[in-house]
Amino acid sequence: PRRRDPQDDVYLDITDRLCFAILYSRPKSASNVHYFSIDNELEYENFYADFGPLNLAMVYRYCCKINKKLKSITMLRKKIVHFTGSDQRKQANAAFLVGCYMVIYLGRTPEEAYRILIFGETSYIPFRDAAYGSCNFYITLLDCFHAVKKAMQYGFLNFNSFNLDEYEHYEKAENGDLNWIIPDRFIAFCGPHSRARLESGYHQHSPETYIQYFKNHNVTTIIRLNKRMYDAKRFTDAGFDHHDLFFADGSTPTDAIVKEFLDICENAEGAIAVHSKAGLGRTGTLIACYIMKHYRMTAAETIAWVRICRPGSVIGPQQQFLVMKQTNLWLEGDYFRQKLKGQENGQH
Repeated sequence: PRRRDPQDDVYLDITDRLCFAILYSRPKSASNVHYFSIDNELEYENFYADFGPLNLAMVYRYCCKINKKLKSITMLRKKIVHFTGSDQRKQANAAFLVGCYMVIYLGRTPEEAYRILIFGETSYIPFRDAAYGSCNFYITLLDCFHAVKKAMQYGFLNFNSFNLDEYEHYEKAENGDLNWIIPDRFIAFCGPHSRARLESGYHQHSPETYIQYFKNHNVTTIIRLNKRMYDAKRFTDAGFDHHDLFFADGSTPTDAIVKEFLDICENAEGAIAVHSKAGLGRTGTLIACYIMKHYRMTAAETIAWVRICRPGSVIGPQQQFLVMKQTNLWLEGDYFRQKLKGQENGQH
């Protein structure tokens, strides 16, 4: 896009006090305006060419920051301006955060939040996956806002009970590299190895690393999607159900694997922990199938939600695969719910 001159900056008034701006030069401070930027504070750690959306902990931190500024006595008479600079990737992540704030705290619909952000001729580059090479599948800010809205409706997202410290602790590679995708239902985690060690900079964990955490969080079932790196007995001896549904790294699952995965999950009491080698591609793809079937979210919304919880998830052809499966999974979900209605205590 043409470089605007500073007089031509984009200013969006979100409420009478909260504004969002794209500024090509640093703003001069004013007595009635408070400017702040998160461009260098909440940063996306990319795997390759991916650059967002920012994770759940960052959305939470941002929302807390805004709420604190809006309530602050010293800023009562000031306009609060969240500004971002000329970097397009940072613009997209900043717009993502302010849009999430509008949906979560201001009760805006995803469309309203998006419309406010594309004020004038502003446009944002869409988010892409973490694969190497070119990309022919993108998720937009609007997909992300829909994902957040639905996550709130379905109880996946509740900032009143969100545990920031726990999220940020366990997502670290050295602490197990795990994320909840649906609270109390699905954990995605990095595949364990036969013993815990640091292998050329990568943390490898043994099954035992996870056992206490899983027990504390009512995990009953482990599903492994990669080749055997540890003996399943180490989980089954500890009282977990363990299933193997192998398919190749970076590839898409067969219909038989999808069906078996859904069957296991629908019949599991308690939470299910799913891993592949990194717990990103294969893991994210199958959990996404479950979400699409049972919550009727679109493939793009589902990918957006899984990535907000666990950045880097769902890679390459797995994205198109989910789009292709969407209608079918929705129909299966409708049928599943219909059948449950006919049963006595049919709440799944």
